[in-house]
Amino acid sequence: MTPAQTTRLLPQAYRPLFAHTGFRRLLPALAASDLGDGMSVVAVAWLAIEIAPPGRSGLLLGAALAAYALPGALGALLFGRLLRRLPAARLLAADSRIRAVLLGCVPLAWAAGLLHPVLYVALLAGSSVLHAWGNAGRYSLVAQMLPPDQRLAANALLSSSVAASIVVGPALAGFLAAGVSPAWLIGLDALSFAVLAVQVGRVRAPGGEPKTEPKTEWEWEWESEAEAEAEAGPQAGAGAGAERPSAGLRLLRKQPELLGVLALTWFFNFLYGPAEVALPLHVTDDLHAGAALLGLYWALFGAGAVLGGLAAGALRRFPLWPVTLGIVAGWGFALVPFGLGASAPVTLACFTLGGLIYGPFTALSYTLFQERTPAAWLTTVLAARSAALLTAGPVGTALGGPLTALMGPRGVLAASGIATVALAAVGAAVRLRSTRRPASRPVRG
Repeated sequence: MTPAQTTRLLPQAYRPLFAHTGFRRLLPALAASDLGDGMSVVAVAWLAIEIAPPGRSGLLLGAALAAYALPGALGALLFGRLLRRLPAARLLAADSRIRAVLLGCVPLAWAAGLLHPVLYVALLAGSSVLHAWGNAGRYSLVAQMLPPDQRLAANALLSSSVAASIVVGPALAGFLAAGVSPAWLIGLDALSFAVLAVQVGRVRAPGGEPKTEPKTEWEWEWESEAEAEAEAGPQAGAGAGAERPSAGLRLLRKQPELLGVLALTWFFNFLYGPAEVALPLHVTDDLHAGAALLGLYWALFGAGAVLGGLAAGALRRFPLWPVTLGIVAGWGFALVPFGLGASAPVTLACFTLGGLIYGPFTALSYTLFQERTPAAWLTTVLAARSAALLTAGPVGTALGGPLTALMGPRGVLAASGIATVALAAVGAAVRLRSTRRPASRPVRG
C-alpha cells in the first residue's frame, strides 16, 4: 500500500498532517519515546524496590518516582535565562539527549553492580531536569511546522500517543519484566530518546509563520515590554524580566486568557489527584475486589482517552473555550455516580466515558496556548505552563489521603466530581464576564 493510499484511510482532519515530511518523520519517534516512558512508570518503581536496602523500599520508591518527575519544574525556573532563546528543535533534542545518556547509565551501572540507591535517584533526577523545556519544545516545534488550522489535529495525535502509552506501556513492561531486569526496560526508554534526538536533528522547521491578521493590543504590549526588558539585560537586575528564570510566568500575566487556561488546567489536575487516591481504596474497601478490577478501570479510562484524543481533531469547527469547559464539567459528572453507590459495571462505564470526554483536553489546551502566544515566546510560556502544572497532581494526591480517611473513597470520588463541575461553572462565568467587558483601548492594526 502506497503512502497516498494509507493517508486516504485516515480521518479527513488528519490527512493534511502527513503531507508534511518533518511531522511524518517526527511522530513515530515521539510515539516511541512516549511508549518508553509508559514502560518506565513500572520499571522505575520496580527497580527501586529491587535495589532498596531492607526496610527502605518505600522511601526509595517515593524518592525515585519524585526524582523522575519533579526536577522538571525546577529546571523550568533555573534555566530560563539560558534556554528561552533556543529554537524549539534544539530544546527537544537537548532534553532527549540528556534523558538518553542518563537513563542509559542505569542499566550499565546495574550490570556493573554499581547502582547504589543514591546514584539511581541522582540519574533519574538529572534525566528529568529539562522535562518542562523538552515538552515545551515538542509543542512549539509542531506549531512552527504546521499552519494554524492543522495544529489542533497534530496536538490531538500527540496527546493520544501519551494516553496510549499509559495503557500499553505498563502492560508491556509487566510482560517483559518476566524475562529481563527492569533496569533493561529503563535502557529501552533511553534508547527511544536517543532515536528521538536523532530524528529531531533531521527535522527542519521554519522559524515561525508570519501573521496575516492585525496584532491585538495585548500582543503589541507583550512584545514591546518583553523586548524592552531583554534590552535592559543584566544591568536591570531584578527588573530584567525577559532574562529572569520566571520570564514565562511574567509573560503569562500579560495575557489574562492564557492565565485563565493555566488556572483552569491546574485546578482540573488538582481535583483529579484525590480521585486517583480514592479509586484503589474504592475497589478494595467498597467493592471488595482486587487489582484486576483496578487495572480494568484504568485500562478502560486509557482506551477512552485515546479515542477522545483522536476525536479532538474534528473539534476545530467549534469554539475552543466552550468545548474545554464542557470537558471539565463532563469529567466531573462521570465521577458523581461513584458517590451514589452505583455498581461496578455502571462505574466502569462512567470511567470509560470520563476518559473519552477527557481525551481532547490536552490538545485543546495546547492549541489555545499556540494560538494566543507570539511565536518568539512560545517555548518560554509552555515551559512555565509545564512547571506550574507539575505541582498540581502531587498536591491533589497528597490531599487525597486525609480526605479519604475522613470521607471514605466513595465520598471523595463524588466530592471530586462535584468540585470539578463547580470549577467548570466558575470558569464559564469568568469567561462570560471577560468577553462582555469592553476593551479599554482600540486594537492596533
